[in-house]
Amino acid sequence: MLILNRRRFLQVGSLASASMMMPKFLKALEKDNLVPPGNKVLVVVQLSGGNDGLNTVIPYRNDIYYRSRPTLGIQREQALSLTDEIGIHPALQGLKGLYDEGALAILNNVGYPNPDRSHFRSMDIWQSASASSENWTDGWIGRFLDAQCQGCDKPVQALEIDDTLSLAMKGDRQKGLAFKDPDKLQAAANDRMFKELLGKESGGHPIDDDHAPVDYLYKTMGATMSSAGYIKNQFKAYKTKELFPATELGKNMQTIARLIMSDISTKVYYVSHGAFDTHVNQLASQQTQLKRLDEAITALTRELKNNNRFQDVVIVTFSEFGRRVAQNASGGTDHGTANNMFLIGGGLKKQGLLNDGPDLVNLNEGDLQHTVDFKSVYATLLKNWLGADDAAILKKQYEHLSFV
Repeated sequence: MLILNRRRFLQVGSLASASMMMPKFLKALEKDNLVPPGNKVLVVVQLSGGNDGLNTVIPYRNDIYYRSRPTLGIQREQALSLTDEIGIHPALQGLKGLYDEGALAILNNVGYPNPDRSHFRSMDIWQSASASSENWTDGWIGRFLDAQCQGCDKPVQALEIDDTLSLAMKGDRQKGLAFKDPDKLQAAANDRMFKELLGKESGGHPIDDDHAPVDYLYKTMGATMSSAGYIKNQFKAYKTKELFPATELGKNMQTIARLIMSDISTKVYYVSHGAFDTHVNQLASQQTQLKRLDEAITALTRELKNNNRFQDVVIVTFSEFGRRVAQNASGGTDHGTANNMFLIGGGLKKQGLLNDGPDLVNLNEGDLQHTVDFKSVYATLLKNWLGADDAAILKKQYEHLSFV
């Protein structure tokens, strides 16, 4: 009996995040089966930890903002002005340029009913698109894959640039693929241990029943090993011209740019950034994280523009919650509720501030109240951008917004 080496198993755990593809999928990998120009792409950027929306989109004409944040509030002369009432964080120079050219939309007061202030629970709600009273084990992008990839003849429809696969990317029948580096992904796929496992597997049952993930590993191994080579070949097909920052997010965005430009058939890319849990010394910490976000997104958009692909891509940012209106005693902010989302692309139908800024008068126990359900944003992206049945994927009909 072959005994699994747990450490090696975990090191290549991303292999187990590939979709359980049909046989047709494996045949497609052997062909030059690429999507035509104009393929619509969605890039989801998760701001992990709860980004402070009030210091990101700043109501600098509101006295309540400065009274609530006597040392944390960003002064009007520092903020990058969007309107007479609203500015954005001074670290977001590139996003300000996108706003000025009509390629950035900002949606304020986004959240969900009965908000949860736990990082893990609120992130699960955002990634699954469930109600706060429900616990779902599949994600909204995973259900998109379930709906779109029945006998799918195009590989790797959703890719996450990370070591582990998020709940958002997990469907009931199909799943995205998580990896950091295409070369390392293929090296892991060619690992001798996994080839031996695949060769010794019999009847679809794991050799070692004590390891729960092994059964899933067997079911996905063949597809993942083939996917790894395909992704590496497509990654090598294009080298970026734009200078990307040497940060982790910058490198991840460069990977996404290379894959988009290679015309791989991926519809959704997912990437995480940050440690935005700014309970202490928020000003310096958020400055650093937002600057890295700005530089990485700016480099990606320039690469897309230079290759006439900017109109085919929408980038959306979200965080699991915002922060409380009032600063705390440690120069930071604690977990809050409603927040803002950025939508970036050359194909937006509406740009600028899409709705009113935060209401600092009518708070709910010190927290902002949401006026837009985040699932309406998902419904709009699914229906109007990706051409999917949003009501079936989200298990309910939500309002469609007008940004795409």
